Amino acid sequence: MTVFEKPKSLADIELHYCPGCTHGIIHRLVAEAIDTLGIEGRTVGVAPVGCAVLAYNYFNCDMVEAAHGRAPAIATGLKRAMPENIIFTYQGDGDLASIGMAETVHSATRGENITIIFVNNAIFGMTGGQMAPTSLPGQVTQTSPYGRDVKTAGYPVRVCEMLSTLDGPEYLARVAVNNVKNVKQAKAAIEKAFRNQVEGKGFSLVEIISSCPTNWGLTPENALKWVDEKMIPYYPLGVYKDRSAKEAQV
Repeated sequence: MTVFEKPKSLADIELHYCPGCTHGIIHRLVAEAIDTLGIEGRTVGVAPVGCAVLAYNYFNCDMVEAAHGRAPAIATGLKRAMPENIIFTYQGDGDLASIGMAETVHSATRGENITIIFVNNAIFGMTGGQMAPTSLPGQVTQTSPYGRDVKTAGYPVRVCEMLSTLDGPEYLARVAVNNVKNVKQAKAAIEKAFRNQVEGKGFSLVEIISSCPTNWGLTPENALKWVDEKMIPYYPLGVYKDRSAKEAQV
């Protein structure tokens, strides 16, 4: 009996990510959701600019490459042109919460029937480790060598909390992939976000707290501990909006 195997929606090639990076885990969870729902043949992904810029190589579905931050706008166009297709974006915090903030907010408030996979590792990874909108107060990065000073750089952006104030989103959740329990919860959230689109419910975003050992200057093991000790306390895990669940309780 087969207990575990590679998802059919995940390409059988070597990933380019740094050792200890959890993008690979997240890719697998996305592919498993696509397999579970049986939607591979009608799914289109939108790859970002950032560490996941080569995501189009890793999924066995059609993929489109977006300009930096514009993935939600591309996804909106694809979904409106091909409403029968399942459209998802895969974006990092620099892409989604910095240059792409406007696209994120407006696609959410319009309630576009798309799925956004948002990877938050609190840093600009691909370009060398600069401070991101999600970098923690006091966090040392290439552009904040003495730590993020909130007096000059402001406070980190909590995306789920911000979007939860809008009427448009159907589902907003924050998960992590730093241990087995959290990976299982992340898998369930990602599958729900895709299922919402299949059922025509509207905009779903899953924020995934991820590690970046290379730019954090930590070993892979210590990077996972840093997620627990530093990131999750600032970015609490949980469901921030689930309109269908709320309506069911009424």
